[in-house]
Amino acid sequence: MRTPIRVMIVDDSAIVRQVASAAISAQPDMEVMATAADPLFAIEKMRRQWPDVIVLDIEMPRMDGLTFLRKLMAERPTPVVICSSLVDAGARASVEALAAGAVSLVSKPKVGVKQFLQDESDSLVAAVRAAAGARLRPRLQAAVPRPKLTLDSLPRGPNIPPAGGRTRVVAIGTSTGGTQALEVVLTALPEEVPGIVVVQHMPAGFTDMFARRLDGLSSIRVREARHGDRIEPGLALIAPGGRHLQLARDGRGYFVSVVDGPLINRHKPSVDVLFRSVARMAGGNALGIIMTGMGDDGALGLKEMRDAGASTIAEAEESCVVFGMPKEAIQRGAVEAVRPLHEIAAGLVSWSRAPLSQA
Repeated sequence: MRTPIRVMIVDDSAIVRQVASAAISAQPDMEVMATAADPLFAIEKMRRQWPDVIVLDIEMPRMDGLTFLRKLMAERPTPVVICSSLVDAGARASVEALAAGAVSLVSKPKVGVKQFLQDESDSLVAAVRAAAGARLRPRLQAAVPRPKLTLDSLPRGPNIPPAGGRTRVVAIGTSTGGTQALEVVLTALPEEVPGIVVVQHMPAGFTDMFARRLDGLSSIRVREARHGDRIEPGLALIAPGGRHLQLARDGRGYFVSVVDGPLINRHKPSVDVLFRSVARMAGGNALGIIMTGMGDDGALGLKEMRDAGASTIAEAEESCVVFGMPKEAIQRGAVEAVRPLHEIAAGLVSWSRAPLSQA
C-alpha cells in the first residue's frame, strides 16, 4: 500500500474546512492530517507533522495566504493549492499566487460555497493529487537580481539569411511550475533575441495579467497574443487562456493565429498545437523549448519540430517542478539538448547566434 497523501486545509471558513475535508478524505490515496483557521494555527500544527500538500485560502485573519505562501516557499517549499474567492479571471491575487510558487488554483464563490465545493470536489481532489507530485525548491533567486545575458557575451557565428527572408522564432511550452520557470528564462534575456511564442497552460482570463507582470520584469516585451500579431525580435507572445496559438507565415514573415477549437491533450491552449505549427512554418529556423509540466502535451509536437530541422531543448529533471512533459519529449527522441532551468536562457541566446537553416 502506498502512503496516503497527507493534506492540510488552511481556511478561516469552518464550512470550507468541513466540505473540503470530506471530499479529500473520501479518496483512498489521501488523508486530511489537519485543518487550521489561519496560517499561524497551521504553523503550530506543522511543527508536529508536515503535510505533503496544503490547500490554502488567501483572505484570512492574522496572516493572509499570500504572505504565508511566500514564507513557506522561502523556508521549506511545500506544494500548495490555492482555493479562494480571490481566484478569478484576471485577478491580481491569482497571478501573485502562481508567481509566489502555488502549484495550482481553485476558485470558490463568495456565496454558496458549500454547494459549490460539493459540486466541484473532483477539481479540488485532482488539484491536490497533481500537487503531490510537484518538487519544489526555495525561491531565493527572487531576492537576487538576475544578470541579463547579452549577445556579446556569447560566441558569434556567421549569420546566414534564411530562405525567403524568414527569420528565427522560439517556441516555448510549459505547464505546472511554468509560471516561475518562464519568469526565470524571460527575465534573463536581452532585448535582441528572436521573437518568442509561448504556451503556458492557464485558464481563460489569467494570461493577460500574467503577461503584464512578466513585461514589467523583463528587458524584452511580453504580452498576451492577439490574432494576427507579428513575430518581432525582443517580443514574447503568450497564448491566451482558452485559445490555441499557432504560427503562420506570409510574405512579410511570421505572425500568430489565435483560434478556438477542442481540447488537445486535455488542454487549450495546447503545446502540441503550437509546436506542430512551428514545425510546418519555420522548420530549421526555429528553437523549441519544453519545460516543467505534468502529462505529455508538447512531446509529439517537439518531435515534429526536431524532424523538421529545428533545435530543441528540454528542461532537466533536476530543476523541474514536474518532470512529466520534458521526460515524455526526451523518451520520444524529440530533444537535442537537456539543460537545467538556469541555463536555458543562455542556450536560447547561443542558438540565436548560430547559422540559420537554409531549408
